[in-house]
Amino acid sequence: MIGRKREQEILWDLYDRGNLQLVAIYGRRRVGKTYLVNETFRGKISFSHSGISPLEIEQGDKQDDKSLLPAQLEAFYRSLVKEGFQGNKPKDWWEAFDDMEKVLDQKTEKRLLVFLDEIQWMDTPKSSFLAAFDSFYNLYGNKKGNLMVILCGSSTSWMMNKIVNNHGGLYDRVTRQIPLAPFSLEECKEYALSLGIDWSDYDLACCYMALGGIPYYWNYLSSKLSLSQNLDEMFFSKQAPLAGEFSRLFSSLFSQPEEMEQLVRTLAKKRRGLTQEEICKALHWNKGGTLTNRLKALEAGDFILRYVSFGEAKREPLYKLIDPFCLFYLTFVDTRTTVGDGAWLKISSSPKGYAWRGLAFENVCFHHIQQIKSALGISGVSTSASLWAKKGNDEDRGSQIDLLLERADNVCDACEIKFVEGEFEVDKDYHLVLADRKNALRSVLPSKRSLQFVLICTYGLKKNPYSSDFPYVITLEDLFRA
Repeated sequence: MIGRKREQEILWDLYDRGNLQLVAIYGRRRVGKTYLVNETFRGKISFSHSGISPLEIEQGDKQDDKSLLPAQLEAFYRSLVKEGFQGNKPKDWWEAFDDMEKVLDQKTEKRLLVFLDEIQWMDTPKSSFLAAFDSFYNLYGNKKGNLMVILCGSSTSWMMNKIVNNHGGLYDRVTRQIPLAPFSLEECKEYALSLGIDWSDYDLACCYMALGGIPYYWNYLSSKLSLSQNLDEMFFSKQAPLAGEFSRLFSSLFSQPEEMEQLVRTLAKKRRGLTQEEICKALHWNKGGTLTNRLKALEAGDFILRYVSFGEAKREPLYKLIDPFCLFYLTFVDTRTTVGDGAWLKISSSPKGYAWRGLAFENVCFHHIQQIKSALGISGVSTSASLWAKKGNDEDRGSQIDLLLERADNVCDACEIKFVEGEFEVDKDYHLVLADRKNALRSVLPSKRSLQFVLICTYGLKKNPYSSDFPYVITLEDLFRA
């Protein structure tokens, strides 16, 4: 298995304890939750079932809440039958879990392991699913003692609200929660090699800018094609498999996918992100709990970054879209006019393509803060990441810092991020720009804090009279480390 070593260690530790365990695993769609559990416990799962997506449930020309419960129970019944159950189809979730108890009672293994995947889809309106599961876990689980239940969900917000932070019968029952993050650059490289793809770090980074660290998307790559050819096939061909993934993604994760799509599209338009007030103005929404919950759901799913602009602690937080796949899709695929062979090569060599790579690399860095800290030798130092910008006027052209790391040891790392094909060179003009940025940043920096500039680039810094502007340089090689 690529990566997930720590997660496997946790799962095996809980399994080997032999006592009652309730594990919640959550992470966005396609990130590899199901694969993790099935591969870790191959041959040891006593009962497994996956809820079916509402998108797969058809009820004539329309779908309503009443059609969802029978379809979910029918699917559950089929999972019971696969394990030898010979009774009738359950009428509700109470009967369904009673039937599952009968199946488990026939098992002879010392450890009973139940795996319920995409659990949020089973919890249809007015179905009493959670109440029935609560009864099963608390009564049957305590009676048996050797039960381990793993719950997986792609809706991180649902998992947090309904399972991890449950205030009913499941309160404080979760013994371990495992958030499954997308792959890092290093893990994507390892996965690509397992597919027979031996690309340069530069091409792998470009691929990450388009696909993010979602293993399912990387699985579409072909070792027989170049990066450009692969992206043509995946996004710009007539039968492009990922051309409609954006809408499918939100439809599978959220109960109100249209509103979530609107929100993400709006955030994609502003590099620095938007405040809640700015979002409401752009979408003509009311500010309140609904918007806050939607933003929390996107943040929990690793789609957005919530931050307070450096030096402005009293200001309202900003929400910045940092998901690589969403940004790539909305920039190039959503309104694609170029299709077929050579489409991406043409797009990527355009001014829009060059501008996108620069912005996309910034987001890659936000997904690899730990690697940046490791390269700076501050892995154990608490930090907070943010951006900073100062608006210009008639007398001042303004300033901007791509990434700021505020450290607990009273140091502020101002990171300039550059994605170029060779060594980066600081010329005289850029040297003067940096000087302005340093002065502007020092004006808002507490006097007790030290300031140091860091360059994050592809292949390092070219030596010249101005290269001393960056005493610390981080390269792609550093970002590809575990």
